[in-house]
Amino acid sequence: MAHNKRISGAKALVNQNKLYTLDEALNVLERYSKEFKSKFDETVEVVFKLGVDPRHSDQMVRGVIPMPHGLGKKVCVAVFAKNERHEEALKAGADIVGSEDLVDKVKGGKINFDICIATPDFMSKIAVLGKILGTKGLMPNPKLGTVSDNIVTAVTNAKSGQVEYKVEKAGLIHAGVGKLGFALAALKANIAVLYNAVLNAKPVGAKGVYMQKMYISTTHGPSIALDLRSMLV
Repeated sequence: MAHNKRISGAKALVNQNKLYTLDEALNVLERYSKEFKSKFDETVEVVFKLGVDPRHSDQMVRGVIPMPHGLGKKVCVAVFAKNERHEEALKAGADIVGSEDLVDKVKGGKINFDICIATPDFMSKIAVLGKILGTKGLMPNPKLGTVSDNIVTAVTNAKSGQVEYKVEKAGLIHAGVGKLGFALAALKANIAVLYNAVLNAKPVGAKGVYMQKMYISTTHGPSIALDLRSMLV
């Protein structure tokens, strides 16, 4: 009953017939955080509705972008590399480092990391993990910066907080951009960076209106439709 009251109360904060500017939407979330205190710091999420059909390869939208203010959570990073580069990875801040031994652990079902990085010369060794890591969205990918010979940069970016975005069925992208406890200016900056990244990732095959709708919400909070015109300011 209390949960239903919370949901209905949160929805009452939003005018469903209005398109909000980003500042207005963030003010609503701030009000929500004060009136409906949660036991944990909720994640602030953004949803994009794009005019693309991801079933066509020339309409795929995917990428990764560092958040200027991080994501407010600790990220466990694993690095697959040859033995002589293990110390470099550890000094860069990697939590887990290994070679064939780490491959065997993952084969055995031990996946206790959030991001997986591999050097190019080790990719052939982890090809056998494609089905295991791929289904969890953890397979290293050069387009996402997780296959890199520059271990320091790859680990630093992963640790500092970056968002991977990928269009799903119906042209939707869901992504967390921070925590409800962040300062509004930090959330605004993170959202703006992600918006511009998705906007600039418009594929050549996209036809008609590309950026169609955008919403902001929290884990248990209200969903707020944004006025896309305000995002271009």
